Amino acid sequence: MHYDTYVRNFHDMDAIDRAIIDELRRDARLSNTELAQRIRLTPAPCLRRVKRLEQEGVITGYHARVDPAAAGRPFEVTVSVEIRVNDQRTVEEFESSVAAWEEVVEVRRVFGSPDYILRVLVADVGEYERFQTAKLLRLDGVSRTISHQTMKLVKQEW
Repeated sequence: MHYDTYVRNFHDMDAIDRAIIDELRRDARLSNTELAQRIRLTPAPCLRRVKRLEQEGVITGYHARVDPAAAGRPFEVTVSVEIRVNDQRTVEEFESSVAAWEEVVEVRRVFGSPDYILRVLVADVGEYERFQTAKLLRLDGVSRTISHQTMKLVKQEW
């Protein structure tokens, strides 16, 4: 969705739409009946609002929150990546490569330096070292990486 559309949609939402979003962010598995009860609306209009929020792209999907440690990937590293050349080919190759790797769970292209911030989940420091040397540093455009191991996740929303 285009940013201007998002801003318009966000400002067009009323308190009920925001309550729907808040409840679904807390528990996306709510039945429509339970959601309607929580926001003090009857089920039919509640469902219409949820469908409208989905169609407008405000609600983009429903996801399970997975514990990385329980899934065998407790070692989290945030990696700053600088690329040598910012031409279209280099950017597209970098983005398609890192987006395809299982270890990379989030990719952000940012303004300024670094060019990208990656969130990487692996089993341990050895697996991260293999990921960095065998995959990340072998990409043509990569000029520099800085890795930061997560000590503790304090807050995660959205």
